[in-house]
Amino acid sequence: MVQLVGAAWLMTILSSSERMVALVQASVTLPLMVFSLVAGVLADNYERRSVMLAAQMFMLVVSSLLATLVLLGLMTPWMLLALTFSISTGTALHYPSWQASFTDLVPREDLPSAATMNAMGMNITRSLGPAIGGVVVATFGVWAAFLINATSYVAIIAGLLAWRPVRSERRLPRESFYSAFGAGMRYFVVSPNIINISIRGFIFGFAAISMQALLPLVARDVLKADAMVYGLLLGAFGSGAVVGALAAARIRSRLGIEQICRLSFAIFALATICVAYIENVWLSCLTIFVGGASWININSLLNVSVQMSVPRWVLGRMIAVFMTFIFGGMALGSWTWGAASEVFGLQQAFLAAAGVLCCGLAWGYRFPIKPYPATDLDPLNHFKPPAIRFDLSRQSGPISIMVEYDIAEDDVAAFLDAMEAWRRIRLRDGARRWSLLRDVEAPERWIESYHVANWTDYIRHVGRRTVADNHALERLMALHRGAEPMRVHRMIEGQTILHHRAHSAASLPDPV
Repeated sequence: MVQLVGAAWLMTILSSSERMVALVQASVTLPLMVFSLVAGVLADNYERRSVMLAAQMFMLVVSSLLATLVLLGLMTPWMLLALTFSISTGTALHYPSWQASFTDLVPREDLPSAATMNAMGMNITRSLGPAIGGVVVATFGVWAAFLINATSYVAIIAGLLAWRPVRSERRLPRESFYSAFGAGMRYFVVSPNIINISIRGFIFGFAAISMQALLPLVARDVLKADAMVYGLLLGAFGSGAVVGALAAARIRSRLGIEQICRLSFAIFALATICVAYIENVWLSCLTIFVGGASWININSLLNVSVQMSVPRWVLGRMIAVFMTFIFGGMALGSWTWGAASEVFGLQQAFLAAAGVLCCGLAWGYRFPIKPYPATDLDPLNHFKPPAIRFDLSRQSGPISIMVEYDIAEDDVAAFLDAMEAWRRIRLRDGARRWSLLRDVEAPERWIESYHVANWTDYIRHVGRRTVADNHALERLMALHRGAEPMRVHRMIEGQTILHHRAHSAASLPDPV
C-alpha cells in the first residue's frame, strides 16, 4: 500500500493524463485477472508454500529494481506501469495458494471468521499503509516508498520459510497443466452458484474500483490537496474496512448472505455519489470510511462463499476463477472510469459507477446468492481400484464406464431427479460424454454411461468424490431394486487393447 501511494502520485508527476493515473490501478488489478487461473492450477497441483515463496522472491527482485530506477531518475510513465504490473503478477501467483491454505489451517466451521480476520489484517495495512505512504512521499520522495515495499518482502519470505505445513501423500502423478485447467473449468461450468458469485463479484469490482482508481484526482481536483491528503483518504478507506471486518460476525448473525450483499451494493453506490461532490476533506474521509466498510463486507463474504462451496481438490482453481472475475472487473473498471472522467468529467464518472452498482443490486433480486452449504466436502476415500486382469498402464485409455440400475416403474420420476444431481457431480469431477440409457426390452434396466481419458483419470475422478456427494449416490442405491448391488463395468476402447496385445475388451463388473 505504501508502494501504491508512491506509484499513483508519481504518475501524476510524470503525466498530466487522467487516463494514465487511472491505469496505475489497472496495472495492479489486471495481472490478478490474467494470471489467476494459472496460479490456481499451480495451487492445486504443487506445494502451496513453495508457490508462495517463489512469488514473494520474484516481487522482491522487481520492487528493488523499481526503487533503483526511481532513485536514479530513469523512470518513465510506461516503465512505471510495467513494473507495477510485474509486482502484481507476483501477487496473482501468491494469492490462490494463500487463500486455498485456509482449509489446511482452520476447521471448516471457522472459515468465515478466518477469512474475515485475514481481510481485516489486510485492511489494517490498507489503513496504515497509505497514511505512512503519504508521509514518506511528502517527506523523503517517491523512491523511499518503493524502497520500503522492497524491504517488506524479506519478512514475508522469512515467515513462509518458518512455516511447516502438513504434507499429504500424493498417490497419483500430478495432472498436466492442460488437464488440470480443463478440470477446473468443467467444475466451474456446472456450478451455478459459483458462477453467480463470480458474476456478482465482477459487477461490484467493476463499479466499486472507481473510488480507488479516481481517488488521486479527488484529492487533486476536488479537494485541492497534496499526496498527504491522498494518503489520508486511502487510510480512511482502510479504516472503514477494518471496522466493517470487526462488525462482520455480528452482521452475519442477523442478516443472510444475499441481504448483506444488497446492503453493501446500496451503501457503496451512495458513497460513490457523495465522494464526487463533497469538497471538505473530513466529510470525504467519512464517506470513504463508509465505503470501505461495505467493500470489506461484500468481498470477504463472496470469498468465503466460494471456499465453503467447493472441495479441496479444486479449491485453488475456483478461488482463481473468482479472482479472475472480480479483479477483471476492477481492471476494466479502472480503465473505464479513468476514460469516462477524462471525456465526461469526474462527477459524471462517479455517477455512472453508482448506476452500475444499482444494477448489481437489482441482479441480486433475480439471482440471489445461496447460503453456505451445510455439507461435508472432505474426500470420501472409500474407493479401492479393482484388480486389473491384463497389462494396463496408468495412461491407458480412453476408459468407458457403464453402471447398471434396476428401477421400478413407480420410482422412475424419483430416479431421474436423483440422477440429475448425480450427473452434475460426475461432470464436476471430470466425467465426459455422460449419458443415461434405458433398455427398450427390459424397461426397468437403466445404464449410466460416461468416459474418462485414461485409467489414472478414472482413479482421480472417483477419488474426488466427497462425503456430501455420497448422499446423492445413496439416493440412487435406495431406488435400485435388483437382486444384486448396482454393477459397474469399466472398459477400455478396442484400439488400446490391440496396442497392448490383449485378446478382448475388459469388462470388470463389481459393486460401485
